[in-house]
Amino acid sequence: MKFVDEANCRVQAGNGGNGCVSFRREKNIPLGGPDGGDGGDGGSIWLVAQEGINTLADFRVNRRYRAEHGQQGSGAQCSGKGGEDLEIPVPCGTRVFAEETQELLGDLTRAGDRLLVAAGGRGGKGNTRFKSSVNRAPRRSTPGTPGEARTLKLELTLLADVGLLGKPNAGKSTLIRAVSAARPKVADYPFTTLHPNLGVVYVGPLRSFVMADIPGLIEGAAEGAGLGVRFLKHLERTRLLLHIVDVATAPGTTVPAEDAVEIVGELERFSPELAGKERWLVLNKVDLLESGEAEAQEREVTAALGWTGPVYRVSAMNGEGTTRLMGDVMNRLEEILREPAPE
Repeated sequence: MKFVDEANCRVQAGNGGNGCVSFRREKNIPLGGPDGGDGGDGGSIWLVAQEGINTLADFRVNRRYRAEHGQQGSGAQCSGKGGEDLEIPVPCGTRVFAEETQELLGDLTRAGDRLLVAAGGRGGKGNTRFKSSVNRAPRRSTPGTPGEARTLKLELTLLADVGLLGKPNAGKSTLIRAVSAARPKVADYPFTTLHPNLGVVYVGPLRSFVMADIPGLIEGAAEGAGLGVRFLKHLERTRLLLHIVDVATAPGTTVPAEDAVEIVGELERFSPELAGKERWLVLNKVDLLESGEAEAQEREVTAALGWTGPVYRVSAMNGEGTTRLMGDVMNRLEEILREPAPE
């Protein structure tokens, strides 16, 4: 199924029931007084994060959701039945925005998280509520209030520990295939990755992490060019980014150092917060270089970036260097988990 990461829907909470105007009428009690009951409250609408749901595809089929209305009050001081709340399951990692204002309403990251997106209306008051010593026969009631209605924008952000970043054909999909059971499409032409892919990397007993591969970025991505910018949001939750650079580009085409600088520039224009996330440099396809060329390419790329962080030389195709890289990534993730959470 094609990955669906955004969806819109309309939610309408239930209206409150009207209050009732009624008087007690029984034999031998000619002046029984008011006995109108209150209306029931309308049902509210909740979004609930649920495991086992991976996409927002259902919201492309059902775009409108309504909760039950509260029932009207009746005589004998009987209150109307309240409307049932409506719970809508969504995938873990769903962010909810108000379409009209683009305000972030909530972020459902863990299974069981709940978010009230439309409150039900309150039931009206029956005439019993207005009885007093100076008004023994009130003929007044109040109507129920309408339930909230709004259009929601849902964004599903993949929950991954490590994200892969790079240009098309840098070898991101090949790397995730080499170190996990994920099988994204791999071919010798650009944009073979059309939607995000997740893979679980097993390092050892009770030691594993989730890696996300997104479509490659091209020049102008921050302004909407290409495919990758649509999915950069999926890297915002990751703890670590791996910047994959193809160091075996064909002569007369792009230069690895320029490619690396271009990706960092697009990242900074898209989101300074994402650009500030911890990032490691991974030089891929070193098996295609002659002896000594890998060191030369590393010097050029690190000099162009002013790089002082970790650098790894790997070949995703034959697995060279990937075991060490994944082991170091696992160690770093464990260190991050042990660090105290920021206030």
